[in-house]
Amino acid sequence: MNRKSNAAIIIVHVFMILLLLYIFTHPLFGQELARQPVRILFGSCLDPRKPHHILSVIADMNPDLFIFLGDNIYADTSDRYIMAKRYHELGESPLFQKLQAMCPTLAVWDDHDYGKNDAGAGFSAKDMSRELFLDFWDVPEGSPRRDHTGIYHAIETGSTNQRIQIILLDTRYFRTPLKRGRASAAIEGPYTPLRGSDVTLLGEEQWRWLENKLMAPAGLHIIASSIQVLTEYHGWESWANFPEERFRLINLVKRTAPGKVVFISGDRHFGELSILHLEDTKPLYDLTSSGLNRRYPLNRPNPNKHRKGEAYLFENFGMISVDWRDEDAAVTLSLFNAQGEEILRQDLSAAAAASARASDP
Repeated sequence: MNRKSNAAIIIVHVFMILLLLYIFTHPLFGQELARQPVRILFGSCLDPRKPHHILSVIADMNPDLFIFLGDNIYADTSDRYIMAKRYHELGESPLFQKLQAMCPTLAVWDDHDYGKNDAGAGFSAKDMSRELFLDFWDVPEGSPRRDHTGIYHAIETGSTNQRIQIILLDTRYFRTPLKRGRASAAIEGPYTPLRGSDVTLLGEEQWRWLENKLMAPAGLHIIASSIQVLTEYHGWESWANFPEERFRLINLVKRTAPGKVVFISGDRHFGELSILHLEDTKPLYDLTSSGLNRRYPLNRPNPNKHRKGEAYLFENFGMISVDWRDEDAAVTLSLFNAQGEEILRQDLSAAAAASARASDP
């Protein structure tokens, strides 16, 4: 056997050792993620053509996972070349590469990386956009995510008794077009609530899939929605523009999800925590993180009776910290500014214990 053959064998052995180490330590592989403190970070609204040092701050926090919650690029186009160029700009960013080298990433889309502001099912280039999205985020050809329309997906990690389920919703591909018209002078945004049997946000295909996923045993269900779930109606994009769909989602979670439930959302260009206290069941949480480098243009956020504390109007990112105590998850929600300083913190057990009132969905 010559020296080249020996060198080739050594290289293969080294590669196999590194691969095994990756498989058994990488957060999205194996069953180890939920047996130790876990930090899942997330954010939304990133324009790679603008400064985005915040990605370096996030990577330096050594997360186990980062979730991009939409508006991951600002393409706003039905032109394949332009959208591909925007993805290329993000992919070539050294700060984005640093984050991807530090931890795995997951993503959903929102309107500006879907292709058109506030667009839904009627967007003409949605299948082109879907193809570029799946390719950029390295979704394998054999993935179930490529076998259905839309980009919804779910992963589960951890052992049976210490499992985290992450559900990635598609709030664009199937959604009924928004209806313009202010409901009252107090409403800031241009949209009015939509009701009716033909109105949908997720589409029946995704609703059936979601119900099936939520029935899986998990100590913590994280549901990623590009738009806010629990905020009250304010006229801008949110689940509140589809009150029957919002009611359906809340009741589906109450009926099926066996563990703690946290919604994470983006879109609004500010950060806040919404808590919905429900009668005879655990409260629901929606931690909004937006934007990574897109600042809220006004000096005050919209009203939100479910908001805990104050909204944060500058660049930010969120974190869910999970520490398992026997079979129960101790979950902490946090919001950080662009310098990595914690500006909001909520322990879920403390919030549940302090809940003494009830609100209707």
